Amino acid sequence: MKPSSRLFAIAALAALWAMPAKANSIVVGGKNFTEQLLLAEVTSQLLTKKGFKVDKRDGLGSQVVRDAQVSGQIDVYWEYTGTSLVTYNKVNERLGAKETYERVKELDAKLGLTWLTPSAANNTYAIAVRDGEPKTDAIKTLSDLAAAFNDKKPLTIAVNAEFPGRPDGLPGMQTTYGFKAGRANLKSMDSGLTYQALRDKQVDAALVFATDGRIQGFKFRVLADDKEFFPNYAAVPVVRTETLKANPKLEEALTALAAKLSDEVLQGLNAKVDVDKTPIEKVASQFLTDNGLI
Repeated sequence: MKPSSRLFAIAALAALWAMPAKANSIVVGGKNFTEQLLLAEVTSQLLTKKGFKVDKRDGLGSQVVRDAQVSGQIDVYWEYTGTSLVTYNKVNERLGAKETYERVKELDAKLGLTWLTPSAANNTYAIAVRDGEPKTDAIKTLSDLAAAFNDKKPLTIAVNAEFPGRPDGLPGMQTTYGFKAGRANLKSMDSGLTYQALRDKQVDAALVFATDGRIQGFKFRVLADDKEFFPNYAAVPVVRTETLKANPKLEEALTALAAKLSDEVLQGLNAKVDVDKTPIEKVASQFLTDNGLI
């Protein structure tokens, strides 16, 4: 990005936050990737139908939206438990799903944020294979994958650049499951390209994110993390405590929405946007209608 373009972007962002929220409105935030844009749109449409005035501000960076909520510029957005635990609160202790949720709920309460009931959707790391592929049909879990490597079966895995070096990535996975993947078994590439590489049979398995729409769209099968190694990244509606006290009906609406979300549901919604190219607004409206939420 040229210096002039970077300055323009910074100025534009500053101008965005300088705009006051509409009177008595709920400001709904969201990050800048498909799932977050969908969740922001679904939340905005739902709250509007419930009688709230909504001001949606999505397409933001992770730290930007977090800082905006802490400072009172955003009232509600969907955050991931693992992101708050590791990225925002700098907790590196390995915790289970329930413990992760309880810890971030406690820590963020001190900042005036309330974590509502979590959804069943967990957008964490995962390893996927092609469905109906003889070479990997018998591999159902990460333990099975480890056994294949230990039996010297030549499997190749597409990974992004950071996964081989992250403690919560390949090194930790190998330690937990007791195997070793050599350099010849790994193909490093941009995160988005791992899906294409697996679809096009350039590799036997690929690093994916568990709720990505391309898992369904490309007919992949996610291997079960049977030793629960990967950190939990449950999607949860987080509301400013002050806003929730002033608008107690927010909790009922958002809890009902969270109850409808799972890995499979978000995979399907994301696929409609990323694979089928359906407009986000239409996907959100249809989901709310189909689930009796509006």
